[in-house]
Amino acid sequence: MSIAFDWTAPSLRIGEGCIDEVGGELAALGARRVLLFTDAGVRAAGWPDRVAESARSAGIDCVVYDQVRIEPDDASITSAVEHARDLGPFQAVVAVGGGSSIDTAKAVSLLLTSGGVVHDYLNAPLGRAQPPRAPLLPLVAVPTTAGTGSECTAVAVVDLRDRQVKTGISHPSLRPTRAFVDPQVTVSLPPGVTAASGMDVLGHALEAYTARPYTSLPPAKPGERVYWGANPISDVWVEQALALLARALRQAVTRGDDLAARTAVMLAATYAGMGFGNAGVHIPHAAAYPIAGQVRDYKPAGYPTDHPMIPHGQAVSLTTPATFRTTFPTSPERHVRAAEILDPTTVDLDPPERLPTALVRLMRDIRVPSGLAEVGYGENDLDTLVAGTLQQERILALAPLPPTSEDLHQIMASSLHNW
Repeated sequence: MSIAFDWTAPSLRIGEGCIDEVGGELAALGARRVLLFTDAGVRAAGWPDRVAESARSAGIDCVVYDQVRIEPDDASITSAVEHARDLGPFQAVVAVGGGSSIDTAKAVSLLLTSGGVVHDYLNAPLGRAQPPRAPLLPLVAVPTTAGTGSECTAVAVVDLRDRQVKTGISHPSLRPTRAFVDPQVTVSLPPGVTAASGMDVLGHALEAYTARPYTSLPPAKPGERVYWGANPISDVWVEQALALLARALRQAVTRGDDLAARTAVMLAATYAGMGFGNAGVHIPHAAAYPIAGQVRDYKPAGYPTDHPMIPHGQAVSLTTPATFRTTFPTSPERHVRAAEILDPTTVDLDPPERLPTALVRLMRDIRVPSGLAEVGYGENDLDTLVAGTLQQERILALAPLPPTSEDLHQIMASSLHNW
């Protein structure tokens, strides 16, 4: 029996102005007609049409679909698939936007090539967890938020509105073929979006760093596993992501026109994406799905949407201080090292409190919600939030300790008010 791990990343082009080079890549892929996914807010900023023009300049017919739902659900993905079938055929898909656009493109490509319905491919136990039946279309991702890392991952997140929970589709073939990471596209993002996205990056990095080590996981069959546990290669990218966030996230939120800060946070998002895209995430992301899925009337500042929502990065951030206080005994040296990178001044605190304190200080400075209570939850909601978290079996399998319902209840209760 081997003790090994996979480490995979898409081909990346990174730097100012690379958004204008997408057309050449699509031509190199042999695409003659492509479908570009985005949302109305990103399209209003002009970036999708700029990418479309790059494609058309390369002799490629580019059809733009700008009805992606922020925080996509099974209904919005089904609608996008229907439109794609009506508009097709296509040789490739492009996504210009945040995780919502990139994840929608992944899911639509899967359904176009493999058939079936969304629930066929969702992670168990919420879905049937079927593997793709055919190769997906090539996907070129152009992230416009420094957060999700979806340009590097093999996962698409889906909101199941009827069941008030989120889950994902996970398979190695969902990883984008190519990504173009251009920091200039994030300069106009509002502070609230920048902060929420940055906390998503931080969650990716910290959870990958503290996930179960790859040596503790059983062997996997080809295509069976997306996440392999904490490993030496992911550790390198994660530590670099933490250092970039410590240096630049506060500045990117408060001074959005600082291109150097924007570039650092964009790199951090991609670095963390390469880290967690192979190592995995655990409790804060598992908890984030019911936290976002059970939203009532919370509407975040800076997001162009008319429906209640808790942005994914905010949902992740809410339980991070309590989680890392709970998981400290599993790897004290990693928790201390992460705190040292994020906030060296925590060195005078008791070791178990260093990382939670560093997180609370950062969250307060960039003005993310102070706890579950601020986004509309109370003590009476904890049982349903815990139940929704326990449904995220694939994610919780990477947790450094197998969380019981009592553990999760304590984490949720401690997260009602982080400060």
